[in-house]
Amino acid sequence: MLEGWFVESASPSYKGHRYPVEVISHCVWLYFRFPLSFREVEELMLERGIVVSYETVRRWCVKFGQAYASALRRRQPRPGDQWHLDEVFIKINGERKYLWRAVDQDGMVLDILVQDRRDKAAARRFFRRLLKKTGAVPRVVVTDRLRSYGAAHREVMPSVGHRQSRYLNNRAENSHQPTRQRERAMKGFRSVGAAQRSCPRSVASRPTSAPRRHLIPASGHRAETAVRFAIWEQITGIAGQPTAP
Repeated sequence: MLEGWFVESASPSYKGHRYPVEVISHCVWLYFRFPLSFREVEELMLERGIVVSYETVRRWCVKFGQAYASALRRRQPRPGDQWHLDEVFIKINGERKYLWRAVDQDGMVLDILVQDRRDKAAARRFFRRLLKKTGAVPRVVVTDRLRSYGAAHREVMPSVGHRQSRYLNNRAENSHQPTRQRERAMKGFRSVGAAQRSCPRSVASRPTSAPRRHLIPASGHRAETAVRFAIWEQITGIAGQPTAP
């Protein structure tokens, strides 16, 4: 079901926190898994009888969000050999920025980067960062007809195939939807750092409980979801907690 995923025992330290790990990890999961605000997470937890302020939820997301996302990425299988790249503009404090994203042919997000421009230098930087982060070289990259891609491709990875078409890159374009949902929930990003931190973490947490349901039967979907929840419990440390008598 999850071929290529491997187990890692390390989990974040919750020393000094008065709330149990189950509450902390669930709040962080809610915020990054769904397009919710901190106040909405606070309300959902209150409905369950747990009183926690939205500011506490925010601090948990800042402190543990990156650790959870990094652990999930380390458990992902190796990327495919066909990479789809695309960029979309976002508004940050009223200024236009560009969010660059790369996914493989299976829809797994490889990297996300917020930049000021979408010229050759920006494309070159994204290509190099992508190669360094994945540690792999694709067989072919698919982009739209933005000239910056072609110029950067010839300089950074000339031996890799390059296909440019507005009709072949729907995989990357559709992967921007969670970012737009997050942008609406946050009523716009306040800074480049906030956008750069928020988008990768929400993307990393999403596959944990959202396998591609249209490709598998309902029974297979439930089984795979159970496995992914078990992985979430491992990386957050819930699995190592003693059970109540």
